[in-house]
Amino acid sequence: MPELPEVEALAEFLRERAVGHAVLGVDVVAIQALKTVAPPVTALAGLEVTGVARHGKFLDLDCDGLHFVTHLARGGWLRWREDLSGARPVRPGKGPLAVRVRLSPGEDDRAPGFELTEAGTQKRLAVYVVRDPAEVPGIASLGPDPLSETFTVDALKAIVGGNRTQIKGLLRDQKVIAGIGNAYSDEVLHVARMSPFKIASSLTDAQVADLHEAIVTTLRDAVGRARGLAAKDLKSEKKSGLRVHGRTGEKCEVCGDTIREVSFADSSLQYCPTCQTGGKPLADRRLSKLLK
Repeated sequence: MPELPEVEALAEFLRERAVGHAVLGVDVVAIQALKTVAPPVTALAGLEVTGVARHGKFLDLDCDGLHFVTHLARGGWLRWREDLSGARPVRPGKGPLAVRVRLSPGEDDRAPGFELTEAGTQKRLAVYVVRDPAEVPGIASLGPDPLSETFTVDALKAIVGGNRTQIKGLLRDQKVIAGIGNAYSDEVLHVARMSPFKIASSLTDAQVADLHEAIVTTLRDAVGRARGLAAKDLKSEKKSGLRVHGRTGEKCEVCGDTIREVSFADSSLQYCPTCQTGGKPLADRRLSKLLK
């Protein structure tokens, strides 16, 4: 799933390539992906892309005041095309293509654009056409952006104070902190040397400060690694930069212990026992329930 660093990199990528082009048309292949009906998607035709922004994990193209907003969900991705002038007409089907955005030709007479694709059987990629990004429910309910100046240690202290949620779940909750998903929450907690099952309200002031530092540095480092890369290279860069997430059975690069995995909510998490849980493996609670 693309998270804050990848969506930020995609926004920068599109600022360089899409801004200044007019929208020739938007072809919706996966009808279920389009979540709004007014204004119609056809209203984008002829409008110029004037800016690109990120709201949490949402990508927002400003087209002369009308916004094309997308959330790539778990299996979605953006594929840039240098020339769509000869592309075949899109037809609804079983392929991964969900939406195609065609842009006006540049000085080289090539008509660029991008395609939104989604792998897997669970189709959750979402597209909205709105006059104000705040009209998108997921954006309206977002918590603070962890890379904003307002996300201070005191702001995080206010978030965790009195919250009985496990810290792993709190970091993933978009209504609490925007942009962090399953992968980077694992990375943040490893950097902070904190158990994913630790209760948020139990954090000391020093631990809150450590967690804040881990959130900001982890995300900024990931954004820095992704900056300037082509959209097609962002997935592989993300994977190569992760220290614990997706590395079950490998050695922790900090202490050498074996990275372990347990189930969490609708997915799984990875962690280092030595770095995060005092050397004690976490119990897989989902498996424990099945054995009862």
